[in-house]
Amino acid sequence: MSEIETQRAILDRRKLMAELDALAAQLPDAANPGPELVEILRRHLQSGRDEIQRRFFSNSRGAHAGLNSAHEASFLVDQLLRGLFDFTTTKAFPLGNPTVAEKLSLIAVGGYGRGELAPYSDIDLLFLLPYKMSPYCEQVVEFMLYRLWDLGLKVGQATRSVEECVRQAETDLTIRTNLLEARYVWGDQDLFELFKARFDKQIVKGHGEAFYQGKLAERNARHQRHGGSRYTLEPNIKEGKGGLRDLQTLLWLARFVCRVDNMQALVDQGMLTAAERAAFDKALNFFWTLRYHLHYLTGRGEERLTFDLQPEIAQRLGYTDHAGTKGVERLMKHYFLMAKSVGGLTRYVCAAIEAKLIKKPMLRMPALGILRKELGGFPIAGGRLSIARADHFAQHPIDLLRIFAVAQKNDVEIHPTAMTEMSHALRLVDRLRDDPDANTLFLEMLTSDKRPELTLRRLSEVGILGRFIPDFGRVVAQMQYDMYHSYTVDEHTIFAIGILARIEQGELKDEAPIASQVVKEVLSRRVLYLAVLLHDIAKGRAGDHSVLGGDVAEKLCPRLGLTAEETEQVAWLVRYHLLMSNTAFRRDIDDPKTIADFVDLVQSPERLRLLLVLTVADIRAVGPKTWNGWKAQLLRELYHRAVNLMLGGLNTAEEDRAASAITILQQELTDWNDADLADHAARGHPAYWLAFPPAALGRQARMIRAAEAEQRPLSVEFNVDRWRSMTEVTIYTADRQGLFSQLAGAMALCGASIVDARIFTLRNGKALDTFFVQDSEGGPFDRPARLAKLSSTITRVLEAPEQTLAQLQELPPLAHPAARNFPVIPRVLIDNRASATHTVVEVNGRDRRGLLYYLTAALTNLNLQISSAKVSTFGHRAVDVFYVKDHFGLKVESEARLKILHGALMTVLAEAEPESALQSRAVTVDSWPPVAPSTAAQ
Repeated sequence: MSEIETQRAILDRRKLMAELDALAAQLPDAANPGPELVEILRRHLQSGRDEIQRRFFSNSRGAHAGLNSAHEASFLVDQLLRGLFDFTTTKAFPLGNPTVAEKLSLIAVGGYGRGELAPYSDIDLLFLLPYKMSPYCEQVVEFMLYRLWDLGLKVGQATRSVEECVRQAETDLTIRTNLLEARYVWGDQDLFELFKARFDKQIVKGHGEAFYQGKLAERNARHQRHGGSRYTLEPNIKEGKGGLRDLQTLLWLARFVCRVDNMQALVDQGMLTAAERAAFDKALNFFWTLRYHLHYLTGRGEERLTFDLQPEIAQRLGYTDHAGTKGVERLMKHYFLMAKSVGGLTRYVCAAIEAKLIKKPMLRMPALGILRKELGGFPIAGGRLSIARADHFAQHPIDLLRIFAVAQKNDVEIHPTAMTEMSHALRLVDRLRDDPDANTLFLEMLTSDKRPELTLRRLSEVGILGRFIPDFGRVVAQMQYDMYHSYTVDEHTIFAIGILARIEQGELKDEAPIASQVVKEVLSRRVLYLAVLLHDIAKGRAGDHSVLGGDVAEKLCPRLGLTAEETEQVAWLVRYHLLMSNTAFRRDIDDPKTIADFVDLVQSPERLRLLLVLTVADIRAVGPKTWNGWKAQLLRELYHRAVNLMLGGLNTAEEDRAASAITILQQELTDWNDADLADHAARGHPAYWLAFPPAALGRQARMIRAAEAEQRPLSVEFNVDRWRSMTEVTIYTADRQGLFSQLAGAMALCGASIVDARIFTLRNGKALDTFFVQDSEGGPFDRPARLAKLSSTITRVLEAPEQTLAQLQELPPLAHPAARNFPVIPRVLIDNRASATHTVVEVNGRDRRGLLYYLTAALTNLNLQISSAKVSTFGHRAVDVFYVKDHFGLKVESEARLKILHGALMTVLAEAEPESALQSRAVTVDSWPPVAPSTAAQ
């Protein structure tokens, strides 16, 4: 613990004891002090907290602000406990000559034992006994604990004898770690020294390797619980990978295995450099400063740096907008780079420990059945690839890559010592960029069938990947500041490579069956893997990252050894990597022109296969909840329809295809007579028969016949489709103006998220509207109680539509309050060439409850008919697409009407935005899709 300045300004124990002595003198029985004792303690505790907070905010950007405050908070609790202990043992339960069994020692353990406390940390205490609990000690412990709880302190406590401590530490790694940091606070010091001697002799000595392996396994499990990546966009700064707990783990290893009390001792022993120790101190204070801001800002023990907290903390720490980068993005990039440095420190410390203290047998190669001393020219140390000399990489620069290739090929780890030397030799990577052998080696590792994701992550962690491909280095720790992405750009890219490898190996054949099938037909794996690696390479630059990324690909691919044809293919895939998702999720793929425009751009079956697999890998790598059955189904349908058109299968006239659909429908309605079939066939337009699969048409037919037979004014039916992760809601009722908007409002009131809608007015004048909805987690809206509520709400809204607006306005506008922190530029795109029969209106804006209701109400007020809608949400951003006609059934083509349409929708979007965001960048476009799609959130 560092030396604390002007300690008595935090808590003056002499004054505290004087007040406690005066209180005891006034009490007839100090063992029953009433509330007065707690009030004195609370006053001193609060005064000390106020002083620590004042010091922190006066120096919150200083070099040691957070760590100093952590030490000061620990000092405050020390002094308070000492005062309470003395009052308890000398006033409440005085004992002139205690026996051995009545001795008691107050010990700080865990983080408190380390001398580090956050404002809302638990206080871990050990009441240490020489033997089993005596009646006197029981009185003391109980008296103290009740007063600490009355103060509102969160106390984690244990009462154990020395023997119990040792015995439990032998079998429990957590207890062993807590006791490793035991620090004497007050009471019998000889008892504490006895415990320390026994703990050191029986627990620490000779058990270093077991502790080392146990803590690394514990660390790995913790990382997995918190996302498995140090680049999650809402990191847990305490428990997450690269956070405070990882630094504390290094301290535990140093204390237990190396028998030292601090990191400086490792420097003194030559196990770490002074620069590495300085990096440790810098990271430790950075995280403690963040942690103090989190606790003070939220008023609780918050450890996650969430989206809603990031802007305020960035401002408090002085991160300002600079060179086109927001202050919050600069804070988060600093955080991720600091977390990455913790990974480097972990390698350094582990290398030092293993090199000096832990000996392992040589690597046994199962295929050869013998012990190996070297592999691929690299010596084996502790079962891992290493190097014989510290200057090995200076003598053989290409081995900076080759060691990873050997490790990948033989499925072995690389020794931390070798990784440490690589980090010291990164400048040598520069000369490898133009080395054909080095580029060939890299491409072989990227396209290997042996865990390329792991190899890329190793290369990135040590800094080689960003140095070998400088454009990749620009996106390392590059935050994507939105609520859609879960990882930084570099981490998202590496995840995508891993998902591609899993698709190729058939591991995702259930979740992505078509991609798993067509990947086997891809002609160039090199093209596919490089396209995935480079698809987001230009994120964070001014301009369209897809276009700029294509330019990067054109320069990089020849260097890596690709042919001109392969280079062109990679560049095209990078430029258009959002094309398939944009088309599937934002356009009506039942419209033949949508498919025709898509095929005109893709042009070849090989590109289509490549684009499908790239799209699936990209979406799945965004985050754990971005992929679902609905998206998979849309991509499958688009793929199959594009293949059919490429093979000449969609040239049949619409009427002929509709007649074929009716014929197939008869197989779903085998119990119907010819008259009923004819009556039902007469109700639908050709577009209706082509909009649904036969099973859905069959369900709708039975629904309509029952409604007509019973003369029901309204019919609502649900079909839960778990395979596609959605629920189909079909409404059959008399058509009326604003029906779509009213139904959208009813679903918003029930929390149903609409992802697609098909709107039809049948020839009998009835409306048949089908909505595809999900719950807030992207799964089917399927709970019976929620479905019943939705049905009754639809009925109520259609009976009294004027009440819908008032009910929606009572709901919180944003489902996720943190969404307010993300900038959204409202935009309306109106396209008259994307469809042969409809005007396509695309609306981009901040997602909020009831947005679809407000937008469709605006369209209804302009006397526009909505034929279909595609609804997508990317975190905080909504992208809604409507296929509309005017009241004559024609496109909206008048410039005056287009301007009115644009203004009405912008007014709806503006209601959720500050004035500064209300600048639309586009009103109309000539065709879909634009040359290089740039509006998707993927």
